[in-house]
Order: sequence, then structure tokens, then C-alpha cells
Amino acid sequence: MTLLTPDDLAAVLLSLRVALVAVVSALPVALAVAYALARGRFPGRALLDAAAHLPLVLPPVATGFALLVLFGRHGLLGHALERMGVVLAFRWTGAALAAAVMAFPLMVRPIRLAIEAIDREVDEAARTLGAGPLTRFLRVTAPLAAPGLAAGAVLGFAKALGEFGATITFVAAIPGETLTLPTAIYQATQSPGGEGHTLVLCGISVVIALGAVLLSDALSRNRARRES
Repeated sequence: MTLLTPDDLAAVLLSLRVALVAVVSALPVALAVAYALARGRFPGRALLDAAAHLPLVLPPVATGFALLVLFGRHGLLGHALERMGVVLAFRWTGAALAAAVMAFPLMVRPIRLAIEAIDREVDEAARTLGAGPLTRFLRVTAPLAAPGLAAGAVLGFAKALGEFGATITFVAAIPGETLTLPTAIYQATQSPGGEGHTLVLCGISVVIALGAVLLSDALSRNRARRES
């Protein structure tokens, strides 16, 4: 019996695609929210903090259902998007959206901690030298918070790679379209005598996640050597 089928290979490649798109699309928003929470003092800050961490405490199925209500073909936003030719429900793009939403809290926290660790006097010194808010953010805050950005990206990628509940609720498990690696693992566990198949898929998932962590660590050490 072949332990790795063409559908499994497609699921692995789709999971990598979904995780990368999720991280790339969510990281700028996570950075903006983390900066607002770390440095901002405004009404509704506590509400923003709670909303940013909501996917972390909600059941993933509830998050997937909320996405279906909002972005389904007859959803509050999905109907308008469909008229513009954008369909998310039961498409791989919807899987990327679900993964991005579920990974978002894990991306925000390390970035926020990295920004909070930056001495405010550094930003104040740049301001007194005539640097505007955007310049200070791009030239001072973002580079100093780079380790937090890297950590957030890796955590987000790992979470997006392993996302299951919200994804299957929002986009189902269509082979070649929305069948991701976690869903393939679940299906393998439901097949009689599928233990070997399940172990192979789990092993692939571990290798990919471990590779992402090692790559992030190598990049962080390389950056530290350049700055020392």
C-alpha cells in the first residue's frame, strides 16, 4: 500500500501555500495592532486587545462558522465580494483567511512584547532629531522589533500549517482545493488500518514546522552576528 498518495502531496503543497499566504497577509496587520497596543493610549484599547486575542480562546469551529456567516456566498460580506468576483468560502483563499485569523493572536503577542522592550528614549531621540512618526517607525521601531517579527511570523506559520477546525468549517475538505495537511491527517485516522499513513503525514508536518523554527533561529543568529 502506498503511504503517500497524490492527494497527500497536493495537501502538503496546499498547506504550505495557505500558511505562507496567511502569514504574509496577516503580518502587516499584526504589526500595526501590536504597535497600537504597545504604544497607543486611546479609548477602546482594551477592546482591541480582547478582539485581537479572541481567536485564541474561541473554539476553532466557532471561528470557522463566524467566517462562514461573514464571508459565505450569502454572508454579510461574502455576497458583496462575490459580486466583485471574489469567492472565499470553499476555496483555498478561504483556507488562507481562516488560517490567518487563527494565527493572528500568536503573531501579535511576540511583536508587541518586542516593541514594549524598546526604550522609549530611543524613539524620543529620533523625534528630537526631526524624524517624523513614519520615519521613526520604519527606521527605529521596526528594525529593533525584528526578532519579535520573526518570532511572530514563525509562530503564525506553524499555527496556520496546523489549523484544522476553522478551516474545515469554513471551506470543507475538497481534494485539490481546500484539503490541507491537518485535514488529510484527520481523514487518515478515520480509515481502517490507516495508522501508517497517519504517521507519515504527521512526520511531514513535524519536519516542516521544525524546519521553519530552525530557519528562524538561524536568521536571528545571523542578524545578531551582523549587529555585534
